[in-house]
Formats: sequence, structure tokens, C-alpha cells
Amino acid sequence: MDIPGIDSDKVSTWFANNLPDIELPIEFSALTGGRSNLSCKCVDQRGAAYVLRRPPLGHALESAHDMVREHRIVSAVGKGTVPVPKTYGVCEDVSITGAPFYVMDYVDGVVLIEPDESEKLSLEERVNVSQHLVEVLAALHATDIDAIGLGDLARKEAYIARQLKRWTRQWEATKTHEIPEMDEAIRLLHERMPEQIGASVVHGDYRLGNMIVADSRIQAVLDWELCTLGDPLADLGYLLNTWVEPGEPLSDIHILGVGGFWTRDQVCDAYAQVTGKDLSHINYYRGFSSWRMAAIDQGVYKRYAEEATGDVEEMDLEEKKETVLRRATTAMEQLTGGR
Repeated sequence: MDIPGIDSDKVSTWFANNLPDIELPIEFSALTGGRSNLSCKCVDQRGAAYVLRRPPLGHALESAHDMVREHRIVSAVGKGTVPVPKTYGVCEDVSITGAPFYVMDYVDGVVLIEPDESEKLSLEERVNVSQHLVEVLAALHATDIDAIGLGDLARKEAYIARQLKRWTRQWEATKTHEIPEMDEAIRLLHERMPEQIGASVVHGDYRLGNMIVADSRIQAVLDWELCTLGDPLADLGYLLNTWVEPGEPLSDIHILGVGGFWTRDQVCDAYAQVTGKDLSHINYYRGFSSWRMAAIDQGVYKRYAEEATGDVEEMDLEEKKETVLRRATTAMEQLTGGR
């Protein structure tokens, strides 16, 4: 089967040269596609399964070395107790298949993307998955950055200040109309910024939809392209914003909306108990996460509104515009209200 972005002959040769136990030919099948990084399942004649990960088609080459960085991060994190796929090598030679790529283990299990997949878990399994997800996050944040070789990945200090600077520039560069809530949120985020206590690996997109689940446990944490170093509570704030409870907006189409998983309060209590961290300012981090997502969505909105993406997919521009406002409003509520 031909997979866009995969030159099967050249990639097979790379496998043969870099994985001595491989038995050709290899069967390739797509796992993900679109604008995200592409993942391809690779199965050799022994039945051994691997995953090849590369940038999306049309990806600018100047950004293609993200795969090299991501391979470094996954390999390093794998030295600790956080479950990640084992890595087997990275290829920076773009003549092989048009972009850098790396290869890792294929991990059995399911990624909970649709509610019907969550419904297949028993109530006990949903509780166990909730608990283990928090334990894994705590383990990530307890990982010795220098011991695993990531001490120079990024600056460790002033994480929120750096992020505010970056995403404020993004917002100002892509603003197409006034949203007072965005500007007021920026003011509050600067005014109420907590002191950063310690520094850790920050996943950047830590949510249940980026996990492989099996046997009531997280078997692997995926999608490390946004990983950096900084304030661990940014990960928790982001996780809480993705943690929809039954009866809340969009819960009928969310993987957690089926019920049986921990509540946000239970997630916070468990994280605080394991890490000993003070979560009195966690709403700030939730507000920051909502505001940052609004800035990201505004960038997407502007690109589509200007028809600058070159993408044939259609987007409901009014819906995206409303999403930006909704996230900005949510940020304000989190910065000024309750959990």
C-alpha cells in the first residue's frame, strides 16, 4: 500500500541498515494524516511492529527538524518512569522520504478519541485510567531534567512570562477584530502571575486523547512536539481545561462525557497529594491555557479568512470566530472566578 509521504523502498532500506533484526518486506499503513505530524505503522515479516513519525506533507523544511527534537525528547523521557514508546533511530536525510523522520515501537492499546471508545471501559477502568494519568503526569514533573539529558532543551525559568510574550505577539499579529476579553486577559495574566516554583519537563499537550490506554493504564504518552522546560502547573492547567465532566457543554461528544472518570477536583487533589505542590493558583494556569488557545485559534481563523492555507478543507469561519471569543471569555472567568 502506498502511503503519501513514505517512499516505501527507501524507507525499507533505511530500516534494514539501522534495525539489524528487521525482515523485509515491510507493510506500511497510515495511522494519522492531515496537518498534524504523520504516523505510519510499519510491520515486518516477523510481525514486529514499529511507528514511523514524520512532518505533515507540505511541511516547511526549516521546521522539519522538529522530528529530530521530538526523537531526542521521547528517547530521553524513556530513561525515566514515564511510559513512552522505545525509539530506534532518527533519520535527518531528507532524500529518503522528503523529510526527517524517526522510528519507535508500536504500542498496543487504544487512543480514546470518540465517546464510544470510552464507553467500552468499565467504571472501574475509568477510575484506574484517571488515577494513572495523574500519576504519570506527576512522574514526568518529578523527572530530573539534567539526569535524562534535557537540561539544555530550553530555558527553565520565567516560563509563563516567556509564553505570554510569544503568544501576545501571535495575537497582535493575527488580530482581525477587537476582542476586549483577550486584551483584559493579557493584563490580568501579567498582573496576577504566580511565582514559578521549580522547573520540569512540560509536555505541552497533556490530555487523555494523547495517550495509548490498555489494561486500565496509560501504556504510552504521545505527541511531544510542544514539549519544553518550565512551570509544571502549566501542564496541569491545560489538562484540567480538557477534562470535561458530564452535563457540561460539549460533554455529549467528549471522551470524558460518558461519566465514571474522576472529576477535576479529584484530579487536582490527587496531583497535589503526590507532588506536594500548592494548587491555590491553578485557576491562573487554566486561564492562561484558555487565553493561549484563543490566540492559537485566532491565528488559524486569520489564515483561513485570508485563504492563505492552500488547504482544500472548508472551515466554518463564524464558528471559529466564536471559538476564539468563547476561549477568551473562559479565560476571563477562570482568572477571576472559581475552578
